[in-house]
Amino acid sequence: MVHKSSSAYQTQKIAQNLAKKYKLKGDILALTGDLGSGKTTFAQGFAKGLGIKEKIISPTFVLIRQHKIPGTQRTFYHIDLYRLDIIEDIKSIGIKEILEDKDNLILIEWAEKIEKLLPDSTLKIHFEKTSDLGRKIWYT
Repeated sequence: MVHKSSSAYQTQKIAQNLAKKYKLKGDILALTGDLGSGKTTFAQGFAKGLGIKEKIISPTFVLIRQHKIPGTQRTFYHIDLYRLDIIEDIKSIGIKEILEDKDNLILIEWAEKIEKLLPDSTLKIHFEKTSDLGRKIWYT
């Protein structure tokens, strides 16, 4: 499915709608796209769609942020691998354990860096900047 967005608000709404399908099941969403293409904006909308009230900011410097999903016993993990390039460094942050827990709902920015670690069932979401505010978002 391909979506076109002309604002941060639209990008967040696309993500909110997608989040409704994932609130009650564990899964992995792998976000890829250039810097500034809308990945963090999408993550903010996705978390809102899960009912998370906390402010969602990019975990670029802390790498992983976790949030309880309201009304469930599940955890939403927002992971940003922008600052990591070496697979051993990525593994050292405990990502394998997070990925293996089927109760976790995981959204990973810059997921192409760990493509080989991701299960086949991962939903891959691609972002392309088409103009200053325009974005093309598609799933594979």
